[in-house]
Amino acid sequence: MATFKDFRNNVKPNWCPGCGDFSIQAAMQRAAANVGLEPENLAVISGIGCSGRISGYINAYGFHGIHGRSLPIAQGVKMANKDLTVIASGGDGDGFAIGMGHTIHAIRRNIDITYIVMDNHIYGLTKGQTSPRSEVGFKTKSTPGGSIESQLNVMELALSSGAGFVAQSFSSDLKELTSLIEQGIKHKGFSLINVFSPCVTFNKVNTYDFFKENLTKLDSIEGYDPHDRNKAMNTLMEYNGLVSGLIYQNTEQPSYQELVKGYADTPLSAQDLTIEEEKFNKLVAEFM
Repeated sequence: MATFKDFRNNVKPNWCPGCGDFSIQAAMQRAAANVGLEPENLAVISGIGCSGRISGYINAYGFHGIHGRSLPIAQGVKMANKDLTVIASGGDGDGFAIGMGHTIHAIRRNIDITYIVMDNHIYGLTKGQTSPRSEVGFKTKSTPGGSIESQLNVMELALSSGAGFVAQSFSSDLKELTSLIEQGIKHKGFSLINVFSPCVTFNKVNTYDFFKENLTKLDSIEGYDPHDRNKAMNTLMEYNGLVSGLIYQNTEQPSYQELVKGYADTPLSAQDLTIEEEKFNKLVAEFM
């Protein structure tokens, strides 16, 4: 049985020292081992940005996609080979700016993949500009007078879009984060896990100390029930989204694959896709 060490490779991450993404990588590797995966059972699909490099740092199948497009690729991988555990990953700019349309439709489509967003509230790779997750008044190179746009409340948005698994964590809380990723992998359907991952180089506001002082653990809220969608939404609004833990899970919602008529038991990747020469020539002729 694989251990988290089996999900390591010889590629050294070039993130800034202290970046929260190191812990997220470790949590993904630990979670993969804890649920009994082998490296050949896992595919990690990433987008562009500092976080997009993670697909090359884990010993598994990896694909470094283009900006904002990790989810379409991840969904295609899962549909072609349902036997693979597929994790898509990227930053808040990747998933909630250029890729927001894909995020919304991946949520409502409910394909059985896990999406881990490394949320640092800023564009780190391009040297510190405002992201959709930056708060009003946030000063960066692109908003020297302070951002005048409201912050995108992504957890509320996920719930209103019909997400069946919504969770949020903090990169410093390795135990909680690992557990949530495990739960996300096991959930039959789309799982969204947003992770506060401080950018130590460009974001001097949303720091480790900021999240330690302002985050509330959901399991510390008396009577909180992650299966109560209304309670989840009200709690997010009450705490301004600054919560960690399993926010909501609907175990009764069927996945996309379960609803597709004629979806083959044998993965497409294992089928014989050879086309007879006569049929091939006939198909080509239609385009001539």
